[in-house]
Amino acid sequence: MPGKRIEVDEDTLLKLTDLGRRRMATFQELIDEALADLLKKHSVPVDLKDALKKSVRRTGEKTEKPFPRKYGAKRTRKQRAR
Repeated sequence: MPGKRIEVDEDTLLKLTDLGRRRMATFQELIDEALADLLKKHSVPVDLKDALKKSVRRTGEKTEKPFPRKYGAKRTRKQRAR
């Protein structure tokens, strides 16, 4: 797994270390969770499973709109209720 170095200020590092101790999690686990939440917030799939779910949802949607109603044609109850 490729590694990257990040620089955080001392106060943030102390808070992350404390959070890790309280949750019994490593620094890497905290960072992984934070990055997964960030990607989810911006609708970027985190792993293959998420990508496939998003793909299925996208293909299941209607892509074409129905033809517009002809002038003078009767409307259904659903259309009248709007």
